[in-house]
Amino acid sequence: MVIPTAGVRSSRPGNGPITAAQFDSEAFLRIAILEDDPDQLAILKHWLTGAGHTVHGFLWGREIKTYAGRESFDLFLLDWQVPDISGTEILVWLRESVSSSVPVLFVTARDSEEDIVYALERGADDYMIKPIRRQEMLARVSALLRRAFPNAEKAILEFPPFVIDTTRREISRDAKKIQLRPKEYELAVVLFKNIGRLLSRGHLQESVWGKSSDIPSRTVDNHVSQVRKKLNLSEECGILITPVYQYGYRVEKL
Repeated sequence: MVIPTAGVRSSRPGNGPITAAQFDSEAFLRIAILEDDPDQLAILKHWLTGAGHTVHGFLWGREIKTYAGRESFDLFLLDWQVPDISGTEILVWLRESVSSSVPVLFVTARDSEEDIVYALERGADDYMIKPIRRQEMLARVSALLRRAFPNAEKAILEFPPFVIDTTRREISRDAKKIQLRPKEYELAVVLFKNIGRLLSRGHLQESVWGKSSDIPSRTVDNHVSQVRKKLNLSEECGILITPVYQYGYRVEKL
């Protein structure tokens, strides 16, 4: 999976989310944005979806807090000054209740050194001061991606006893190729590349079938079941897929 150069548009038709079929050669994120200015939010969404990312926008702090409590994201972009719950309050909540490692980028008009230090000390990974520039923002997002997913550029991924060849789109166990259907392979790649992370069903659906896909609610669960069965994930091989009730799944390395 190769990190795309900032600002380069996806070659696929339209600006919808990337699917896992292209996940092997390009790295894209599921991003949540908190921005109370509708025009500014529209611009950020346009820039990021144009770069291939899947974007969910929120005008209110309570909205992003509710959604992030039941859905997983790869990156959060937070404005500081919003009408109800400030971006810094959301940041503290994310670090305490959601994830200590998910990247957070502040995009705000607050430009004092004290504000920047305050946000960084509370867990922000980067800080941008408005007005922001498209190329710089996309470059910062790519930099956060490289830090959060250090194996993203590898064509061969090894999770003993499994090896994933993303160029050939093959998964083998103990050097024996495992026959998977295309969506099963794509789902397996997403799960293994996020090993140790808790991923929501919505996150998996967007990564494999696309944000606008209209699939039955049980499709993700059925495909996870097939991946578990065909790869024979168990304590014996040291890798498990653990379901989390009413949320999603986590691939765990024992």
